[in-house]
Amino acid sequence: MKKAATLIFFLTLLLTVGCETVPVIFTGPYFVRFTERSQSVLESFSKEILIEVHQAGTALENDLIINYEISGSARAGIDYKINGEAGKVVIKKGEYFGNISVSLINNSNNIIRSQDLVITLQATNNENRKIGQGESNIGSAYTLTIIDDCILGGNYIGQRNSVNVSGIKITSSDCEAYVLSNWNVNVFNDDTPMDLRFVDNGDNTLTIPAQEEQNLDPSQATIQGFGVVDPATRKIIMTITLVDFTNQPQVTITYIPD
Repeated sequence: MKKAATLIFFLTLLLTVGCETVPVIFTGPYFVRFTERSQSVLESFSKEILIEVHQAGTALENDLIINYEISGSARAGIDYKINGEAGKVVIKKGEYFGNISVSLINNSNNIIRSQDLVITLQATNNENRKIGQGESNIGSAYTLTIIDDCILGGNYIGQRNSVNVSGIKITSSDCEAYVLSNWNVNVFNDDTPMDLRFVDNGDNTLTIPAQEEQNLDPSQATIQGFGVVDPATRKIIMTITLVDFTNQPQVTITYIPD
């Protein structure tokens, strides 16, 4: 009986060892690559764009310096600028990520097209970090597509009576007729967004044609007005007439590019 129990024990042990999963441990080669491969942004986007590069491998005891090359149809100093030293991105010692910082230059000219900024990783200062992942060097190149915007297109902050409302957008498909996403900046008792249509007259003035505001009672819904644009700052001042209200009151709202 004792021998049978011993035999069963050894058989169980052999089966357990035979079925054990052997872990697969990554041993290299280690690499650096762009985290994403592409992005498209309107040229009116005013915030810093961070293009992330990461390394696969253990954290290093020294800064990892990665050299890159710039190409594409986008023009430095006209369509974009690199913040910091162009041609080099650093992953700090002990870290896994670094960023190339790009700012767009809004040179809107009412010609809708796009340009590409192509960044290609070239080499590192560490022989144990190759460029790109795998045999096809995945992630070694990144394309930022800069989409031209109309002169007045983009994000704005609305101001009236010391009240600021952010997240307001101006869009257009032909750079002549525009849609403003919200003119209700401290105009009514609630903050319901109310859009309106306006026309760029081409001489730094705007026309707000008569239109019906869908969020107002039909008996009080007609609005119209005019506006002016500062061509240097793109600041817009609109005067809107509430046509159906008693005495046709006017409200003036300032929109500042955000």
